[in-house]
Amino acid sequence: MSTILVVGGAGYIGSHAVKELNRQGHDTIVLDSLVYGHRESVKSGKFVHGDMADTALLDRIFTENRIDAVMHFAAFAYVGESVTDPEKYYVNNVANTLNLLSAMRRHGCDKFIFSSTCATYGVPTEMPITEDHPQAPINPYGMTKLIVENILKDFSTAYGLKYMIFRYFNAAGADADGDIGEDHDPETHLIPLILRTAKTGGSIKIFGTDYDTADGTCIRDYVHVTDLAAAHILGLDRLMKGGENGIFNLGTGTGYSVREVISCAENVTGCKISAAEEGRRAGDPPVLVAEPEKAVSELGWHPSFATLEDIIHTAWNWHRNR
Repeated sequence: MSTILVVGGAGYIGSHAVKELNRQGHDTIVLDSLVYGHRESVKSGKFVHGDMADTALLDRIFTENRIDAVMHFAAFAYVGESVTDPEKYYVNNVANTLNLLSAMRRHGCDKFIFSSTCATYGVPTEMPITEDHPQAPINPYGMTKLIVENILKDFSTAYGLKYMIFRYFNAAGADADGDIGEDHDPETHLIPLILRTAKTGGSIKIFGTDYDTADGTCIRDYVHVTDLAAAHILGLDRLMKGGENGIFNLGTGTGYSVREVISCAENVTGCKISAAEEGRRAGDPPVLVAEPEKAVSELGWHPSFATLEDIIHTAWNWHRNR
């Protein structure tokens, strides 16, 4: 099996990918600064505390280990913060990723799997969103991801880099075994905020109730974090077998409104969840739903957590037992 360097492997999606890699027999080396990640989320493999800005550390990792491929989950991902502090995002998400890619070149590692986002599409002009939809980010976070996507294409043309780009929709849920889950600080994602409300009381904020949707609230496509991890393994397998570069949307193709998510969470938890209506947030599109057919047909990816209820069950199992 292969040895995979997982940068950001102590974070939410990265830790689930590490677990899936180890389950399938791959060796993993996790590099994480622990600014947002959690050391206890790395259940197996080797852990290195540090980040992509440290070129000497990167060189040491590549010198001491035969790295077959790199998975990159180490971006900063708070949209609002990216607007108020764009420098932080351009330095970490772009400049530090260049450090990583340069280290790979120096040490002859040519396979890269990148965690991108539907935020590169900006406000969509058609639905569902396909991979060839125009990319026009409306915030620095989405722009940094698009810049790295373009860097990967240029590095492939110039240096022969092989890459997979996965544009996530709304990652959600938790490991079915209950080992790891979603634990952000601050938490901004809807499902964990709803489940926190179910567990501790209070109310969940609904930002915008006047959208052009059936119930007036935003609609999003929620995809289970373990299914995201599975897509990364399929992408890795394709690259390791000499397959072509690829760009894929990862979503279920089904959208749920904020009110539908709250209602589903009430059914799963058995708790009444209060909601407080607030005004719209700037830049929130009414609907974001993926067209996942390309990942299904080319990679053989099939989400195993097909319904919102399935996803929330795993998240609730993890949250209530913490």
